[in-house]
Amino acid sequence: MSDEFGLVEPQEGEAFGDEWEEIDLSDDEADRIAKRRDRDFDEFRIRMKDADQFKVEQSVFDDATFAAIYKLVQDGHIDAFGGPISTGKEANVYEALGPDETEVAVKIYRISASDFRHMRDYLEGDPRFEGIGHDKGQVVRAWVRKEFANLERAERAGVRVPKPISVQRNVLVMELVGVADDRARRLSEVNVENPETAYEVVREYMRRLHRAGLVHGDLSEYNLIIHEGELVVIDLGQAVTIHHPNAEEFLRRDCRNVANFFQRQGADADADMLYDFVTAEKDENEDEE
Repeated sequence: MSDEFGLVEPQEGEAFGDEWEEIDLSDDEADRIAKRRDRDFDEFRIRMKDADQFKVEQSVFDDATFAAIYKLVQDGHIDAFGGPISTGKEANVYEALGPDETEVAVKIYRISASDFRHMRDYLEGDPRFEGIGHDKGQVVRAWVRKEFANLERAERAGVRVPKPISVQRNVLVMELVGVADDRARRLSEVNVENPETAYEVVREYMRRLHRAGLVHGDLSEYNLIIHEGELVVIDLGQAVTIHHPNAEEFLRRDCRNVANFFQRQGADADADMLYDFVTAEKDENEDEE
């Protein structure tokens, strides 16, 4: 792995406070398309169900999921689907072509297979989801929209994450980091040649997230990827606001995971010192980034 790591720049004019954008959890256009079931959608749904990459998913991808994909195609975010990049317990990630043949990643959560209780642990206490019901479909949709909102906020704060593109129901479209035949590698899969430099980048991204009001909540060498010398933070679905009742516990765990990994790589890393760095108030003399 390259020892040259660069930090991305925060977006100009963005100041973070305690404000939180509202996240609409009402039915979206995908739900209305699935209920309407016109001829164009029915033809699209049949083609998708016949596609090789979706045949094994028919039992867990409902009509509203296909409607979400249909709406994303209509909106120009997806031109063509490729095969799966990764398959997980709760979601599959597919390679797809976006506008102008750009490659994008399409993350599709399975509503029937998702860990409802696990998701609620991260949603309850988040001011953006106060009063969320117990309907499993609504919880999963909230999770996906939360992931999209977290990616947007992280990107504005100058944290390198996959660029969020669009979201419909339980389907998230984002930048594909790397390509399917040359996928980005998790830190757990590579030999870190300059762990001190990599650690400096990761801890700075953790601090930027915290100053933007977010805690990743599941940060480790498995949710940090490297591609062409660039470190990228992934899987922000479970990220919580700093006001979440378990935010400090989650941050302490993130610090232990990150520090322990880089210690094993030979870096001078300490969980308590990392926590202090991440949560430190911004010094008046600190360079503006």
